[in-house]
Amino acid sequence: MQSAHIRETTLGDYKSKVKNYIIKPLGHMYMVDVTADNVRLAILPASKKSESVYRSVNMLLKCIFNSAEDSHIIDENPTKKLSAKGGTPQKVKEALTDEQVEQLLDAIRGLPPYVFVMIGLYAGLRREEILALKWDCVHLDQEAPYISVRRAWHADHNRPVIETKLKTKAARRDVPIPKRLVECLKEAKADSKSEYVVANSKGEPLSYTQFRRVWQYIVTRSTKERVYVRYVNGQKVEHTVKPVLGETAAHNSRVVYSMDFQVTPHQLRHTYITNLIHAQVDPKTVQYLAGHENSKVTMDIYAKVKYNKPKELAAVVNGAFG
Repeated sequence: MQSAHIRETTLGDYKSKVKNYIIKPLGHMYMVDVTADNVRLAILPASKKSESVYRSVNMLLKCIFNSAEDSHIIDENPTKKLSAKGGTPQKVKEALTDEQVEQLLDAIRGLPPYVFVMIGLYAGLRREEILALKWDCVHLDQEAPYISVRRAWHADHNRPVIETKLKTKAARRDVPIPKRLVECLKEAKADSKSEYVVANSKGEPLSYTQFRRVWQYIVTRSTKERVYVRYVNGQKVEHTVKPVLGETAAHNSRVVYSMDFQVTPHQLRHTYITNLIHAQVDPKTVQYLAGHENSKVTMDIYAKVKYNKPKELAAVVNGAFG
């Protein structure tokens, strides 16, 4: 019933959640025999995951049993009193500071993730938008250079799939890009042998595994403690690395631990949006540039960024009552 209204990636996510959190605990039962207690027990594993996982499973359970009730398959709906609140709140990562941005770019200049990171920081595209970006949507010779967001990437069993159906209608947008990114993309285009801006060695879009491998260039240059698995005489041995800022990796002299912070792909986009807000760009423009369909998402970020310090709050209060 949902497949006609949602993207293939969302449908795949729903199928996975139905399989793991609904069919697994309840699939052996007839719907008429499922009680409210059965549902509460079924959703318990999801409540130990993130809020987003819990919300999805909660929604799917209600969809299934509401539909069953509407179709007169059941007389009593066991999900009626199911709480909408649950799951572990996700810790929101802060935007990168200007100093951290420069440290990150210095650490990966000339390496595979550099162009991806530049687009995230200076155009605010989502990961799936960057990995699907083709040169035909990068307009560098215009009076005001811009990127057109027209495609989205997702991985199907690790294989890259490029779609023209975007996350939302608002995701389809034209994003003006600053001079720093223009110069970066001109250099990348001159060396490119692919129709994709970010591509593998064969000129094809990255698979999920390939993207993770590209992102490792960033992880390995941070001071994040990590565990490697090695096999010695057929035995699995875990090896812990505790990087020290400024030191060189023991087994790779080209890797210097130059970042005392961690970075996620989404953090690049969050940094872009935060910088727009600090530059006094109005919320509706930020919403368009970010491709947010719901203004609430933009305003939540806007409020947290703009008015989260006493200094800013004092100015607002004095302006209102002074």
